[in-house]
Amino acid sequence: MRNALGSPLGRAVAAEWVKLWSVRSTWLCLASAVAATVLGGLTLGAAQATEALREGAAGARVVVTGPMISATAFAQYAVITLAMLMVTSEYASGSIRSTLQVVPIRGRMLAAKALVTAPVLFAAGIVAGGAGALVTYLVLSVETFGGAAAFPPGQAAADLLRLGVFCALTGVLTVGVSAAVRGSAGALTVMFMLTLGLPLLLVMTGSQAAVDASMRLPTFAGLAFMESADNLTGGPIPYPAGEGLAWLAGWTALALLAGLVVLRRRDA
Repeated sequence: MRNALGSPLGRAVAAEWVKLWSVRSTWLCLASAVAATVLGGLTLGAAQATEALREGAAGARVVVTGPMISATAFAQYAVITLAMLMVTSEYASGSIRSTLQVVPIRGRMLAAKALVTAPVLFAAGIVAGGAGALVTYLVLSVETFGGAAAFPPGQAAADLLRLGVFCALTGVLTVGVSAAVRGSAGALTVMFMLTLGLPLLLVMTGSQAAVDASMRLPTFAGLAFMESADNLTGGPIPYPAGEGLAWLAGWTALALLAGLVVLRRRDA
């Protein structure tokens, strides 16, 4: 462990770790991620339970991690904001010059940011998802909703792990995009279009080719990986979880490559 921290990459990672936790925005983004996941999951879960009661589906159960996963289509923007600020805040303040003086190899600097982002957001996804599932379970268990909550431990654990992976990859993807764009407004716009704006526009065209393309963009690929059955597409994503993970990982790698190319070609 000491040897790893003593390496150039280890020192860069340690520096990024200190910078991440020394600013208030990190805590605000993490709190927002938890709040958005809890509120989104609860709202979607209550809607599903209410619909089941209205249709007279006696004994119907809502697996509480399902609504929580569907809510990540919107809750992910707290994660995206945190990862974005790890890069763009340094360009805004000018501190990127100091960072590059300490870590002159730009690929190493980008790798350090990615290596800090991934585990933090993996853990944040699990915590936010767990909180959302627990609150949804407690609320839907009351008589008003017919005791409609179900919380199978094995499925819940698998769902939370997949959510953590989704948050980690989305965060690293954002780091790459932010390194390429450099400004907060531009990076957030690109991420919004890539994760939600463009997929919805393609779906609304009604063209099968456009719909198929939208399903391979990051958010829908992530929902496929998490095996979401109720989401913005109106049903399950029509390909396996493994393919969804491959598409999301591919977008993440492409974003990091774009960020690295821009870092090497442009001055700070």
